[in-house]
Amino acid sequence: MSTSTPPPVASFIDAVNRHDEEAFLDAFPTHGFVDDWGRVFTGRRDIKAWSDKEFIGARGTMTVSETSTAGDEVTVVADWRSSHANGLSRFVFRIEGDKIASMTIREG
Repeated sequence: MSTSTPPPVASFIDAVNRHDEEAFLDAFPTHGFVDDWGRVFTGRRDIKAWSDKEFIGARGTMTVSETSTAGDEVTVVADWRSSHANGLSRFVFRIEGDKIASMTIREG
């Protein structure tokens, strides 16, 4: 297990904190998905619609407190702040090449 943040996830976090919608969406492959507390959004169009209200559109920022990597899975615990929701959250990313195949969000 590693505690360094792999480039796809580090770039993703940077894009989120810059509120860079294009870089955020480009982080996912066409079949990528977001699982936000059991609500699943698959593909660029659905991820964008979700993000417009609850992620990038909510001016969200991630302040990372912990990162761990095991194989193709990266877990990031971060303080999430936005106009939609706030609090410690656990983001589990599955990496596929240089993309994020999935991001699962749960309580940190």
